[in-house]
Amino acid sequence: MPEKKNAAASSGRDSRMNKPQASNSSKASETGRPQSGTSASGAPMSNAQTQMAGFEAAMKQFHARNFKPARELFEVAARGPERDIAQRSKLHMAMCDRRLQQDPVPLGSAEEYYTYGVAMLNARKPAEARSSLEKAVSMDPAAEHMHYALAGALAQTGDLNAAYESLKRAIEMDPRNKLAARQDADFASLANQPPFDALLYPEKKSW
Repeated sequence: MPEKKNAAASSGRDSRMNKPQASNSSKASETGRPQSGTSASGAPMSNAQTQMAGFEAAMKQFHARNFKPARELFEVAARGPERDIAQRSKLHMAMCDRRLQQDPVPLGSAEEYYTYGVAMLNARKPAEARSSLEKAVSMDPAAEHMHYALAGALAQTGDLNAAYESLKRAIEMDPRNKLAARQDADFASLANQPPFDALLYPEKKSW
């Protein structure tokens, strides 16, 4: 659902999680370390692209449950110039630490709980995802993307009534979530079941 806040989520939750976009206002890495993949002219965009590629490689290892190599790749990405990618890399380092039974870094903000919850959804751990996403929504109830992600977790845990209410709320806050849900695998099995069918395909009432 990975990130677009308050925008069309046509690529679903994973695009928000796995494809953080590099901004055009990036500054050089605060560590001052040279970045691999830098062009001969030293253009910062090359650094951002290298950081993005490293983050994506780390995510593949993370989803494959190869937490040690994933953590190493996240650590490199965390030193890159893009703040959004660096923050997500640090959060995923904490998740890897938990899996490796190291001292965990506690989650603090609603966005951190959200990001962790989405990661647990992708790892097919809906109960853990639900707990984290419920915390995120309680901390930031005005964030439509958090209600949307929570609906997916609730659906996966079999709590369909709660999933319906969360998805309904996400659509009310941003109607574009209706299209996202139609294309989201988390809701595929529910699309033709009441009351989800009326929520996602209200035009059927006129048939």
